[in-house]
Amino acid sequence: MEEKSLSIKEKFIHRDISWLAFNERVLEEAADGNNPLLERLKFLAIFVNNLDEFFMVRVAGLRRLLDSGYTKEDSFGAYPQELYVQIRESAGALTSRLYETYQGKIAKELAKAKIIIKKFDDLSAVQAKYIKRYFETVLFPIMTPMAVDQGHPFPVLPSKTIAFAVNLARYEELHLVIIPVPKVISRLVKLPSEKDEFHCILTDEIIRANLTNFFRGYKIIGNSAFRVIRDSELSINEEYAPNLLKAIEDEVKKRPKAKAVYLEAEKAFDRGLLDSLCQAIEFPRDEVVNIEGDLDLTYLFDLISQVNKPELMYPAYIPAKIEYENIFDKIKEGDFIVHLPYQSFQPTADFIREAACDQGVLAIKMTLYRTDEDSIIIQALKDAAKSKKQVTVLVEIKARFDEEKNITWVRELEDAGCHVVYGIAGMKIHSKISLVVRKEDERIQRYVHLSTGNYNEKTARVYTDIGYFTANDDFAKDISDVFNVITGYSIPSRWKRIVSSPNDLRHYFFELIDKEIECQKKYKNGFIFAKMNSLEDTQTIEKLYQASRAGVKIKLIVRGICVLVPGVEKMSENIEVKSIVGRFLEHSRIYLFNNNADYRVFLSSADWMTRNLDRRIELLFEIYKEDIKEHLRRLLEKCWSDTAKTRVLQANHTYRRAAVGEDSFNVQEYLIKHYSV
Repeated sequence: MEEKSLSIKEKFIHRDISWLAFNERVLEEAADGNNPLLERLKFLAIFVNNLDEFFMVRVAGLRRLLDSGYTKEDSFGAYPQELYVQIRESAGALTSRLYETYQGKIAKELAKAKIIIKKFDDLSAVQAKYIKRYFETVLFPIMTPMAVDQGHPFPVLPSKTIAFAVNLARYEELHLVIIPVPKVISRLVKLPSEKDEFHCILTDEIIRANLTNFFRGYKIIGNSAFRVIRDSELSINEEYAPNLLKAIEDEVKKRPKAKAVYLEAEKAFDRGLLDSLCQAIEFPRDEVVNIEGDLDLTYLFDLISQVNKPELMYPAYIPAKIEYENIFDKIKEGDFIVHLPYQSFQPTADFIREAACDQGVLAIKMTLYRTDEDSIIIQALKDAAKSKKQVTVLVEIKARFDEEKNITWVRELEDAGCHVVYGIAGMKIHSKISLVVRKEDERIQRYVHLSTGNYNEKTARVYTDIGYFTANDDFAKDISDVFNVITGYSIPSRWKRIVSSPNDLRHYFFELIDKEIECQKKYKNGFIFAKMNSLEDTQTIEKLYQASRAGVKIKLIVRGICVLVPGVEKMSENIEVKSIVGRFLEHSRIYLFNNNADYRVFLSSADWMTRNLDRRIELLFEIYKEDIKEHLRRLLEKCWSDTAKTRVLQANHTYRRAAVGEDSFNVQEYLIKHYSV
């Protein structure tokens, strides 16, 4: 088929606009009355948290470009100022919808369920007495009003801080004071209430009602709450940093003073007071987002955890167990997968935990990108090192927003005797791999675990990921070589069972796509089926367009960013794109290529994003075991059949719901039942 001549903007959706469309799909789940009430609150909080991080990263980077005077168009055909305005308008419209959703039907349903977030003036006598004591004994002692004048510079307010700006008067002189809302305690205070009711109040509300306690002898002229978001980017020249750990630690410490990139304020904010605030934090007055309601709805996470009403949540389920007595014996029986969160995280935890106490285990090697605060994996690694086993851990200390946590893990692991590697200059280690070396009957046996997701017990309950266990010698040799490349000086080569970025992965994917083009020309059966988090790499998309023009049928399940435009004549008319946003976050990466009806299936830690293919250490591995291959093929088909939580990307860059009604199919609900049988 002849290639259609199109502009960049016709060929690609801008990645930032596509991300905003993804967050809109999250907001739609909050508005969906078919979801349980407290789960809808969770989607509201997720939306806010997502948007905060978007401003801290993407918008912050755009602001830096504008401040530097950069005016060239980006790879998606947008100029910085044009894109900045578009983002602000889209984000502003979505924020308005957020509060309409929350303050509309959801607020009414909360009241009906006897879940009440109270204003101070609505407290009962008993509740008012309780809050008076709470303020005097808990809040007041930890709060610090900070004057702003010649002798008192504007206080440092870390990102996401809510604070009150207070105007005071005495002897006809005006004074500005900032009072941050403390983060060391929960923002949500549970109130005394009837047994079947849940009443609470925000600390913001308590502070506002008690401001006079801080300013005896002064008259309060006005007060308003605001929240600031700051640039989170770390500025490090890794090639010249003598100590990468210390360099990152020093940069993280600068974040509380970084440039403000987002400011939201109560709609009733005094104009003069707001002008003073904007001047103090160097933020454009016309970019302030006015909020009519509570600031920062992420406090809804707290509300959900405190309310004991399981009938307002998704039905509880127990992840299916994989039966075994010893994890190493189980792996030797044959390769197997664990599909989280439908199956238990237990085999993954046992793999490291049993290795730590097994007398035959000589060494453990693994990568850690993100893990949880009470990690049993971390504890097992420390126990193993204390037992004189050789433990090597590659901790990616540049994992965004987890830098401080990962630095803490580094120190704990080193103190326990582990060999810790922080990464490679200019690269992030995003692959999820672990290797156990075990002595068995006078021979050395190696066991391998590879995964599409992190070694994180917490996210294992809400992210869909696939872990793969094997004792295959070729896999073991390849993974051993990967660790040698990362920890020492070794030139990566083409391995037998894995393909890695940044050296080979892009080229390998292109070879696979070219093979489908060839099969289409010869046998008319070219077909690609892929599932991923994001599709943003324009070179890969151009290759997919080439395949589509050749007649290759392409099905893509892309949860988040998708800059590819499907269904355009003479460009992408053979490409379909769907996105699933539901109870669990779709995180697994699965790639299927028909290969002239002898289909090949791969799992990977990598999305089709430029950063994954060019600037990260990622792994792709092929599944050879027939039953697992077929299982993953059927899984893709089931995901494609979803109509309850699927949106379909249109050629006009918008998403439409796949279907509504009684006959809709929810793949996540299906898989819960499927694995529980």
